Amino acid sequence: MSKRKILIIEDDRDIVEMLEYNLKEEGYETLSALNGELGVELAGNERPDLIILDIMLPIMDGFEVCRTLKNDDRVSHIPIIILSAKSQETDKVVGLELGADDYVTKPFSPRELIARTRAILRRTRGQQPGSRTQRGEIVIDSTRHKVMVGKKEVPLTLTEFKLLEFMARRPGAVFSRSQILDAVTGDDAVVCDRTVDAHIKSLRHKLGPAKDFIETIRGAGYRFKEV
Repeated sequence: MSKRKILIIEDDRDIVEMLEYNLKEEGYETLSALNGELGVELAGNERPDLIILDIMLPIMDGFEVCRTLKNDDRVSHIPIIILSAKSQETDKVVGLELGADDYVTKPFSPRELIARTRAILRRTRGQQPGSRTQRGEIVIDSTRHKVMVGKKEVPLTLTEFKLLEFMARRPGAVFSRSQILDAVTGDDAVVCDRTVDAHIKSLRHKLGPAKDFIETIRGAGYRFKEV
């Protein structure tokens, strides 16, 4: 069985070395980045099982790294533990709202961090890559078939959910009604193009303040707005 891979994004070399030592002792494979930009690059290339992310980073801070990763379908499913000297409640809230799974304040106990790491990996073991998509305040959880706008859950029909998921995973791309129908209902479905219009109208209504993410492209179809 292959080792679980942990990416450490932290600019303090002493902390990186300490984390690498303790994680390897527990049987994990580690890799590290000393700035946020390199961390994002490594996450995309290496696809780690979990990311330990510092906030005060050079080039790109931890909040921006978290936001970038959670908006990238390739890595949005990877759990993130924020590691920071910032102990204010507002910083913790921001990190968690951006999609982080946990927030540990420095100074910290290596044993506690490893326990949290183990718990998160155990909880997400069955999660499939790409099962979570976030676009702005819209979060789509494919595993649990759940959509959130901010802190509010949005009840959708199966077709509405599939439509939203299909478009949100391809922001900026314009789709004709027939393309959307094929993707959402399958080639064998006997429905007309205007069925898409009805679903879009209902979906926009349910998304409320986030309805403008779905754009109408006159004469072409629909597009999910890039964030």
